[in-house]
Amino acid sequence: MSYRLLLAIIPFFFFYSSLAQNTRLNHYNTIGWYNSFGTFKLSDKFGLHTEYQWRRNKIITDWQQSVLKVGLNYNLNPRVLFRVGYAWIETFPYGEYPINSLGRDFTEHRIFEMVQISHKEGIVDLLHRFMLEQRFVGRYSTTNLPKEDEFPLVNRMRYMIRLQVPLIGKEIKDKAPYVAVYNEILIGFGKNVTANVFDQNRLGALVGYRFNKNVKIETGYINQVLQFGRQINGQNVFQHNNGVIVNANFNIDLTKKTKE
Repeated sequence: MSYRLLLAIIPFFFFYSSLAQNTRLNHYNTIGWYNSFGTFKLSDKFGLHTEYQWRRNKIITDWQQSVLKVGLNYNLNPRVLFRVGYAWIETFPYGEYPINSLGRDFTEHRIFEMVQISHKEGIVDLLHRFMLEQRFVGRYSTTNLPKEDEFPLVNRMRYMIRLQVPLIGKEIKDKAPYVAVYNEILIGFGKNVTANVFDQNRLGALVGYRFNKNVKIETGYINQVLQFGRQINGQNVFQHNNGVIVNANFNIDLTKKTKE
């Protein structure tokens, strides 16, 4: 069963590659994403999610993005998790062609809804994540403005599949390493989406270590292919970002003190 699921996601890996090959304007960056994720258990059903992503260009020297997210979790059962939340994103000018046509940084305010489904097939842990995002992306109506004055709504949907396999034994345990691969495709929709219905694709390969049920660390390789929402000289623009990713995951049970 796990092999059939793995084969099912292979088309995603080639989808963005074929798109990038058909475009006329490509550029490349070397990135580093350094992320911290925290989950705070409030009760058997509810929890608080926090995360900060320090995204850098040229591995670490220049800004790419700053991403801050908070959300409320609801655990329907051990396999199904719902989340609603808010994100504050700052995107900076980087690379040969900046995302903003004026070559300036811009702010995004985002509301998101998520459902996450996990299950096990043999020694493989699988996770499916579906997200809807309502993105209010900052825009400058004229060049002489000191900051954005418009925030049009851009809708986006996302799907990620992630597979984890222990390197020791048949399941991931404390004080043991594991490997993980994931692929996520992001699709824009709505009246304000123009050149980039295909928004981006993210592919990652990680090596992780679970210290205990509360702390695990992952590091590895990330490939991001991003299509701009604008054209340059009538050409679609694809940005190819490759680099390193580091994730620190923390789970904190705030109900223990209450029980005690």
